[in-house]
Amino acid sequence: MDIKQLIIDFLNEKDIEEKIYNEFSLQFELGIYLRERLPRWYKVEFERNISHFAFLKSEFYKKEMDIVIYTEDKNEKYAIELKQPRNGQVPEQMYHFLTDIAFVEQLKNSGFDKTFALELTDDKHFWEGNDEGIYQYFRGNVPVKDVVYKPTGKGKDEEKIVLQREYTLEWKEIFKNSRYILIEID
Repeated sequence: MDIKQLIIDFLNEKDIEEKIYNEFSLQFELGIYLRERLPRWYKVEFERNISHFAFLKSEFYKKEMDIVIYTEDKNEKYAIELKQPRNGQVPEQMYHFLTDIAFVEQLKNSGFDKTFALELTDDKHFWEGNDEGIYQYFRGNVPVKDVVYKPTGKGKDEEKIVLQREYTLEWKEIFKNSRYILIEID
């Protein structure tokens, strides 16, 4: 099952700009798109708690998956985490996206077949500007790996995520003034 290609095809739909106006619409429209294209034995669910998959016992960065796709016997499982920041808070939202990546890594390491993290934004401050600190991963083509500390606010320099792999975050243009990053963990 090529979930990544389905996500890319969805993002390249000709009317996508009209359908996607916030994170909820992204989640809903992508989920409906997947339901329409996947064989009927796949379930596509939203905001599914990880406890639904009883084998998930360890601590996770999050408790719910934005979109989960699985067969009834749960022999095939895929998860997609989504971010669509639109209200500034650039370094904080960057950190949240990296948390999504760490979370889908955990799901993959716990038995999911493939997992994905998708960020879509029309805010150029995510890809333009200085490339110091957390910005270097999103603006400077510096691979992100190992430990990343929360860049702002309460918990700054204390709260952290740990990535198991190395990622180069590559922005791809989608429609007028919008770009996305899609990470696949397989």
